[in-house]
Amino acid sequence: MKQFFKFVLATIVGVVISAIIIGVIGIGIIAGLVASAGSDKVTEVSPNSVLYMSLKNQITERTPNNPLAGLGFLGLDEDKSIGLNDILADIKKAKTDANIKGIYLDESYMTAGQATTEEIRNALIDFKKSGKFIIAYAEVYTQGFYYLASVADKVYINPKGVFEFHGFSSQTTFLKGALDKLGIEAQIIKVGTFKSAVEPLFLTKMSDANKLQVTSYLGSLYDHFLTGISKSRGINKDSLFTYADNMRIQFPEDAYKLKLVDGLKYKDEILNDLKKRTGTDLKDDLKSVDLNDYAKNKADDGDDKSDDSASKNRIALVYASGDINTGEGQDNTIGSETISKALRKARLDDKVKAVVLRVNSPGGSSLASDVIWREVKLIHETKPIIVSMGDYAASGGYYISCAADSIIAQPNTITGSIGIFAVLPNMQKLFNDKLGVTFDGVKTGKYADLGDVSRPLSPNERLILQNSVNHGYDDFTKAVAEGRKKTQAYINSIGQGRVWTGEQALKNGLVDRLGNIDDAIASAAKKAKIKNYRLVAYPEQKSFFNKLGNGLSAEVKTRMVKSELGENYRVYEQIKGLTQMMRTPQARLPYDLVIK
Repeated sequence: MKQFFKFVLATIVGVVISAIIIGVIGIGIIAGLVASAGSDKVTEVSPNSVLYMSLKNQITERTPNNPLAGLGFLGLDEDKSIGLNDILADIKKAKTDANIKGIYLDESYMTAGQATTEEIRNALIDFKKSGKFIIAYAEVYTQGFYYLASVADKVYINPKGVFEFHGFSSQTTFLKGALDKLGIEAQIIKVGTFKSAVEPLFLTKMSDANKLQVTSYLGSLYDHFLTGISKSRGINKDSLFTYADNMRIQFPEDAYKLKLVDGLKYKDEILNDLKKRTGTDLKDDLKSVDLNDYAKNKADDGDDKSDDSASKNRIALVYASGDINTGEGQDNTIGSETISKALRKARLDDKVKAVVLRVNSPGGSSLASDVIWREVKLIHETKPIIVSMGDYAASGGYYISCAADSIIAQPNTITGSIGIFAVLPNMQKLFNDKLGVTFDGVKTGKYADLGDVSRPLSPNERLILQNSVNHGYDDFTKAVAEGRKKTQAYINSIGQGRVWTGEQALKNGLVDRLGNIDDAIASAAKKAKIKNYRLVAYPEQKSFFNKLGNGLSAEVKTRMVKSELGENYRVYEQIKGLTQMMRTPQARLPYDLVIK
């Protein structure tokens, strides 16, 4: 027995020592990879080059701080996403880069939201003012990519390719039937006729009010889509509507006959065309630079962009992207503590003369939204603050925006959704009937166990929760009324949880003008009465090593789940999000909007 314990102890010591050695080696490998990745700051651009733009990867607000992207380590090589900030900067830089002769837009299954696409599209339109060319080519044109590509000088498609042009649709996944089978009742407390985020939990189809609002904003988005293509391609908008409505385009040759594309070509023909345009011998390789590599050619880390780096004046660009939650946030989530801290820092810094808050959020916790709103209001009282809206700035996303001096949105931004709701599950049937589990206990007062999911709410408990949600809605509409200089009655009339596009919001007064992030920055500088300034981004992006010890494994896990579930990942996210919705009152956009 003594010998046995000796061997066991030796084994344990060996395992511990091995783990330490492997950990040290692993850290060394990671450090080496990071060092090698970080050292490759500049990509040489040859004369007569083409800027190669393929937008297949996720487009975030800011390029993630991942030095291992593309190096094939821990699955992080798949994270080749690029930030909208770098895409816009690259296009602007290429416009005046003598070595760049034009842009090649390659086949892209774009996952970007419509406002993000609008920003890139407008940047490409501005690029064309230089006289340089843009060529677009794809084997498959989704409607989103075609909207972007339609601004190109020439739009080509593979002769056997696919061209989608059939109008917009939006579908919701309803979970009530599944919850019924499980014996779970979603107890809904909400304010707002149009606040439909909770409908999938207690209905099996869209309510009449929800169908009305979706029809309205979907029609607005589609009209803007057709208008943009009509202007770029010189085709009557009504004709475009007819083509889509009657499914006139089923094959590439249909798109060519109706002048939506300029030709049917194979990839080799496109490459030869680009070689001719750049004066390259057909026997030589085409000189090109990838968008991600081109983004590395900058003097700093990309967070600070300067109109005048020597100026003491600064404009703070605060990024608020993702769901709104309490506490610390990540790159793609809004933590009330993280964002309010960034706003406070900008407010107290005398060098910061104005603030631009970039909001791309469907909302989230009403409490967290209010915490951020307070900091926006305090800035408004001391220096100019302008909001630039991305794909979404709805519900909680609008709450954190409404106290700003002015709000700038894209025509196809999704905003509004001014409303509050709470969800509390009643799992009594699941526990009692499905699992055979029962509960019993004692309490010091009749409301001591309010929120217990093992039983249904009593009428009085439901009234208490409804009063709480009503109070939250009253606070929300008061904040909007104060910020927008409207009456609370008017805000209530356009509130009620109703969703609007940026174009509609301009008409009802929820936004001040239509434009992009550069317009917001220019507006902030004008209000601050400064011409020379340095643009500084907040909050500071977390370093790779910080992520390594804080949530990197979750990032890798998420990527693996997305890879396995594909399009079904959206349903998984919807179900997972129920747990968050059941914790605190929510100011959140109606479900996960997917427009096809």
